[in-house]
Amino acid sequence: MGMNCAALTDFTFSFRGFARRGGDTDVHSHGWGLCFYDGKGLRAFHDSEPAADSLLAEFLQTHPVKTFNMVSHIRYATRGAVRLENVHPFQREMWGISWCFAHNGDVSYFDRNIFAGNDADCPTNTPKVNELNRSCVKIPWIGKSIGVEDTGERYYNPIGKTDSEAMFCSLLNALRARFDTLPSLPVLHAAIASLCNEVVALDSQYDGTTIFNFLLGCGPHIQFAYSWPGSREGSKVWNGLHYLVREPPFGSAHLSDCDYSINFASVTKDDDRVAVIATSPLTDDEDWVEVKKGQLILFDDGLPHLAPDDCFEAELREHGLESDAVPRNPQLEVDMRRYQLRKEFFQGAAI
Repeated sequence: MGMNCAALTDFTFSFRGFARRGGDTDVHSHGWGLCFYDGKGLRAFHDSEPAADSLLAEFLQTHPVKTFNMVSHIRYATRGAVRLENVHPFQREMWGISWCFAHNGDVSYFDRNIFAGNDADCPTNTPKVNELNRSCVKIPWIGKSIGVEDTGERYYNPIGKTDSEAMFCSLLNALRARFDTLPSLPVLHAAIASLCNEVVALDSQYDGTTIFNFLLGCGPHIQFAYSWPGSREGSKVWNGLHYLVREPPFGSAHLSDCDYSINFASVTKDDDRVAVIATSPLTDDEDWVEVKKGQLILFDDGLPHLAPDDCFEAELREHGLESDAVPRNPQLEVDMRRYQLRKEFFQGAAI
């Protein structure tokens, strides 16, 4: 589940329903986690117990905290044991910015039991994956689609054994190799979309089993959502992504996973707007939009931005990547010319 807001907002209503799916109304009982941005800082809560039974999850439901940007996850373990190190969202620092990542699905290309047997740096006399191999292995490389070849360096490496964390580290490794200055949001959107296409292009090697849905937080305002949906073998459950935007005029909403409603009109202001993203709709009386297959959306200010040039709106709100460690370059107007953005779009924006 993700939430992205125009004004500081608490997530207790949506998280109340979402947590029930962690072992009560659904089978995702192998741990849960939640990250939310507090300025440039990132507060993180993780538990290997089911969210429906977790005292920590209950605390977050009953003690409202406000944020512009939040990512949460309930885990159904398909790779990696039920341990804290395998609980999403995963976090890393890159370019002096806190990034967090939550994934729903399976991507065999990043399955340690598959790629661990193919690493030349690990001593082995047999193609069979042994324990020595498993402890000495480089995660797969992606990046050819954005012009970066594998030099052998892996700056980011997983702590646990999930395909999800390996994928997150590979994504960051590619972006770090591609950019030595902070990219504008349109350029970042295009780069991440290319990397996603690179991953799903490998699907044919694994009998079409790739399910690749993720939320990626990159700072206090920006959240990416990507969907490559599907169902696991033998399951009728559709794993994709849905979202809605709540904005004035506000109405009431009722949670799908428990009998709980709220009248947002009584607790909101005119400048409030919230985007909520989830695998399946969290409420049963609102209109949710399913993210299209292969679609990457940037959320900022509670709004979805579907294409790279749409992301200039977030830049003009001064919500682009910001760091004291890495400079911005090229200048935003260079990227505007590169995308042939209409002059009237940014005229008067002091650029």
